[in-house]
Amino acid sequence: MLEAVREPVTAYVALGANLGDAAQTVRNAMDAIHALPQTEVGQRSSLYLTTPIDSDGPDYVNAVVEVITSLCAPDLLEQLQKIEQSAGRKRPYRNAPRTLDLDILLFGSGQIHSPALTMPHPRMAQRAFVLRPLAEIAPALVTPKQLGAVRDQAIEKL
Repeated sequence: MLEAVREPVTAYVALGANLGDAAQTVRNAMDAIHALPQTEVGQRSSLYLTTPIDSDGPDYVNAVVEVITSLCAPDLLEQLQKIEQSAGRKRPYRNAPRTLDLDILLFGSGQIHSPALTMPHPRMAQRAFVLRPLAEIAPALVTPKQLGAVRDQAIEKL
């Protein structure tokens, strides 16, 4: 059963795919997130093309969405994982190419440290494919210093 938090929370979710029609998969995932119970998608970033980091395979299509939800963070994560599975997500090894990857970056101002979920996302500040789309839709959440630290990572707005 899905557990609701008392008031809606604004969360940010990163989306990525590099198998199949990655751009369409990311767009479909945005719509699937919007269709979740007690949840709606607010702002949607542009799509970005990026080279894989710490892995191989085709380039990724990445984006970030603002999510307003009354779900608690673990329930939101569970729902996102169901969307990944419905898109054919397999986890054969760490950083394997994927049909869809959905990560909660921020969940309100909360901090979570559990085996299943860490908030804020522990590697978000190291990834241009997260920071650039996040800065597009929520510029106050990304500092110039953070963007400067990832400026050498290849990323192209589609």
